[in-house]
Amino acid sequence: MTFEDILKSLKKKEYAPVYFLMGEESFFIDQITDYIIENALNESDKDFNQTILYGKDTDIGTIVTTARRFPMMAEKQLVVVREAQNIKNIDQLLSYIQNPLHSTILVINYKYKSLDKRKSFTKEVAKNGILFESKKIYENQVPDWIKNYTSKQGYQIDSKACFLLAEFLGNDLGKITNAIDKLTINTTETKTISPGDIEKNIGISKDFNNFELQNALGKKDVFRANQIINYFAANEKNNPMVVTIALLHSYFSKVLKYYFIKNKTNDKMVASTLQINPYFVKDYKLAAKNYNPKKLVSIIALLREYDLKSKGIGDVSTKHGDLLKELIFKILH
Repeated sequence: MTFEDILKSLKKKEYAPVYFLMGEESFFIDQITDYIIENALNESDKDFNQTILYGKDTDIGTIVTTARRFPMMAEKQLVVVREAQNIKNIDQLLSYIQNPLHSTILVINYKYKSLDKRKSFTKEVAKNGILFESKKIYENQVPDWIKNYTSKQGYQIDSKACFLLAEFLGNDLGKITNAIDKLTINTTETKTISPGDIEKNIGISKDFNNFELQNALGKKDVFRANQIINYFAANEKNNPMVVTIALLHSYFSKVLKYYFIKNKTNDKMVASTLQINPYFVKDYKLAAKNYNPKKLVSIIALLREYDLKSKGIGDVSTKHGDLLKELIFKILH
């Protein structure tokens, strides 16, 4: 089942006897678990029928014993096992999973890794309960995810503001939702989150950031690019070179890839191939006009070279700000 499917069934009060929630993305695991904790039992039933266990402090025997208890003056009891990835031999729960008590809702949080779905344990979970794998979303999916989440909070977010958040926070959905929640609290008049709101409340400069640097380089705007890298050099702590290089490497690799797309007139196809938002296709087309394939290959090689230098390989003395200035000069000339 998908995350949306699980929430849909929970809202209908359709509870499975077992939820095994595993995977790298903790956000979806927490969302499902929190919803069950908040809604599965009446407040008056929670004192005697809700148990929270932690992987470091419990074992298989305790989980099974707790799960096999009958609820006290209620239809259901809830047992949540947090940090279950810290329990050795989690598959020893197999006997319980094969014959779960239907008056118990057992929720197991197995974060940051996944079990082999081919094994009998996971097959039995899927057969008798809900097996959910929470995967990290791809970075190119983050802007759309931000827009959808913001919309559900009753707000809109400017495209540039959306990409500023995506660039700054990556695909960590926990950090993203915390940032959006903070923005919605402090943006009450217009109901639209702007780059200015992000600069004011999150601390990301709306004018001097990797997104703006990428735009300046794509347009071959030497003056603007130099403005930005001088700002980066003066604020190295908030603008780590390793992040800038990684983003530029991804950007110029996509510009190079653009040359090999057969149907360049179909923006949707271009966006799908490059794994970018269709809104930004025009920027990649402009960059492709400004950099031929030979130059792009040279730029990608430069980025690899300066990535090593930034890590002290081949250059242990030059400051990151100065290395970045050298790199941008060579990209533009």
